[in-house]
Amino acid sequence: MSEPESFKDALQQAVRKAGIAKVEPGEVPTAKSLLEAVGGVRGLIEAILPGLGFLVAYAITRQLVPSVIAPVIIALAFVLVRLFTRSNPTQAIAGVFGIALSAGLALWTGNAADNFALGLIINLSSVIVLLLSIIVKWPLIGLIVGLLTNEPTEWRKHPAKRKVLTLVTWLWVGLFGLRLAVQAPMYFSHQVEWLAATKLLMGVPLYAAMLWVTWLLVTSVYRKLPVGRDIPTGR
Repeated sequence: MSEPESFKDALQQAVRKAGIAKVEPGEVPTAKSLLEAVGGVRGLIEAILPGLGFLVAYAITRQLVPSVIAPVIIALAFVLVRLFTRSNPTQAIAGVFGIALSAGLALWTGNAADNFALGLIINLSSVIVLLLSIIVKWPLIGLIVGLLTNEPTEWRKHPAKRKVLTLVTWLWVGLFGLRLAVQAPMYFSHQVEWLAATKLLMGVPLYAAMLWVTWLLVTSVYRKLPVGRDIPTGR
């Protein structure tokens, strides 16, 4: 099997495991499927608690070291729990890496706000990549959906699909752009508590809502067709 095929198969398998991918085309995803799509209850806890730990530690101590160490300890605890329960620790280990990198940057600069610098950089990079994909008329969400539906480029020949996938890509630009617009001024003005709280609110909840909207829009042009009918290509 070639590397591109291996990557596609791995990506498809990962999406099948997500609850939102189990919703049949044309159906409205339920709250349960959306919850499973963001990792279930455990995934939510692992995504939210480290940031909450930073916020609580900083509000109480106003000190850099305990504030950035608290999230690392919480994230490490999640890894141990997954290992103890013999569940896949990959997601938790990735979380530790990101949290530790952010903590290390803040400790290196001595600025608590730098604990959020990596997140801002990721949001900015996401906006740039998504915009470039739209400019060159290969919207990134279209490429991802194309891989998952076994039509890497065919979707571009279908006007409705191309239009919807471009729109969804713009929506993700809006999500990352909104995060930047709200959080960047707080970062540069060193409003650490507000920045921590805002990141929590604009993190998993906003991401889950965008997943829902994405799923609804994408399935609107990927509904099941009667047997014997071909999907129009716009040729």
